Amino acid sequence: MPANYQIWASLSDSEKVTLLSRPAMADNKTLADTVSGILQQVKNRGDEAIRELTKKFDGVDLAQLRLASAALTSAQSEISDKVKKAIDIAYQNISLFHQAQYPQDVKVETQPGVVCELKHTALDAVGLYIPGGSAPLPSTVLMLGATAQVAGCNRKVLCTPPDKNGNIAAEIRYAATLCGIDEVYLIGGAQAIAAMAFGTQSIAKVDKIFGPGNSFVTEAKQQVSTLADGAAIDMPAGPSEVLVIADEQADPAFVASDLLSQAEHGADSQAVLVSNSQVLIDAVQQQVAIQLPKLSRESIASQAMLHSRYILTTSIEESIQVSNQYAPEHLIIQVQNPRNTLTSIKHAGSIFVGKWSPESAGDYASGTNHVLPTYGYARNYSSLGLADFMRRYTVQELSYQGLLNIGDAIMDLAAAEGLDAHKQAVAIRLQGATDV
Repeated sequence: MPANYQIWASLSDSEKVTLLSRPAMADNKTLADTVSGILQQVKNRGDEAIRELTKKFDGVDLAQLRLASAALTSAQSEISDKVKKAIDIAYQNISLFHQAQYPQDVKVETQPGVVCELKHTALDAVGLYIPGGSAPLPSTVLMLGATAQVAGCNRKVLCTPPDKNGNIAAEIRYAATLCGIDEVYLIGGAQAIAAMAFGTQSIAKVDKIFGPGNSFVTEAKQQVSTLADGAAIDMPAGPSEVLVIADEQADPAFVASDLLSQAEHGADSQAVLVSNSQVLIDAVQQQVAIQLPKLSRESIASQAMLHSRYILTTSIEESIQVSNQYAPEHLIIQVQNPRNTLTSIKHAGSIFVGKWSPESAGDYASGTNHVLPTYGYARNYSSLGLADFMRRYTVQELSYQGLLNIGDAIMDLAAAEGLDAHKQAVAIRLQGATDV
C-alpha cells in the first residue's frame, strides 16, 4: 500500500468501500455448477457416488464410510497427555459457557382464559462438518460437538475427510468421544454436505448442517439450504478475518501477533489494523516484518498480508465507525479503557477486549464459539451458540371464556380477510355453547 497506510478521513465514500472490500470470492458460476453436479451425484447414487468422489478428491478407496467404533475408543491412548489435557480444558470451558445459554420457556395469559407459551427443544439430528487440510481441527469438533451435546441433540453426525491412509487424526476422534459423537464418517468436501443433507444408504439425513469449510463446502451448504429435501445450515461464510482497533498505548508486538495469527489461517484471510496513531501503525508494521519470517506457515501468512489493511483515523470513535462499516468476524480492541467502547460496537462476530485477550483464546479454549459470521455477515448473523442447535415453538390453550373474550376480534379479522371457514371455526364453538 502506498505510504503503508490509508488516512480514513481523506477518502471518499466509494474509496472507503473499496478499502474495506474483502478478497474476491472464487468464480461463482463455475463453482456453483461443479458443486451442483456433486450434489446430484450423491442424491442419485448415494454411497456409490461418495466412494467415487472420495477416491477422486482424497485419493482413498474406502471399504466402509463409517469410522469403526474401535477407532474412537482408542483415540485417547494415541495422543499425548499434554494435548489430551488441552482438549479437556477447552471442552469444559465451551460446555460451561454454552450451558449458561439455555433459553427460558415463556408462559403468558394474554387475556383471561387465553394462555400462550413459547417452548424450546433440541434439533433431533445435526451434521457437523470438520475440514481437513494441513492440520487436524479438534477445536472445531469441540465448538460444534459440545454445543450440540449441551443442547441435547439426539443424533450428532460428524463428517471429515480422511488422510491418504483412510484415517482420521486421533485428536479429532478424542474430541468427538468427549462430545458424545459415535457416528463419524470418512467423507469430506461437497459430497459430505450432500450425504448429510439428502442421506445415503449408510447415512441417515440430518436436519441442519454446521461447520466451516473451503469454497466447495460453503457453496454446497448454501445450495442444500435452498432445497425442500435438503437441510438447514448454520450461516453463510467466507474467508476468515480480523480487525484490530488500537491506540498509541497498545503493544505493537501484541497487535502484530494478532494480525499474523489471523493471516496464517489461509492465503485469503484478511487482517485489518485501524488506529488513531501513525506511530503505532509504523511500529506494528515493523513487528510484522520481524515476526512473519519466524512462522512455520510463513508462505501462507505472507500471501494473506498482501491484502492486509492499515488505516489511520483521527480518533478511536472514528476507528469504531470503520469497524462497524467493515463488520469483522473477529474484533480485537487494544485501547485505554477498552470496555468503554463496547456500547458503540454494532457489528462484530466476536469481540476480544484488552491486551490480554488474543483471538487465539476464542479460537480454542476461552469458552466462546469460534464459528462466526464472516465476509460482512456479522451485520445480520450471530456467532454460533446454543440457540442454533434448538428450535422454538409456540403453544396456546383457550378456555370457553377465553375464546369468548377474543372471539369477536378473531371473527372480524377473518371476515376482513375473506376467510369464512376461519370465522366459522370460532362461531360454531360459541353458538349455544356453555362453559363446562
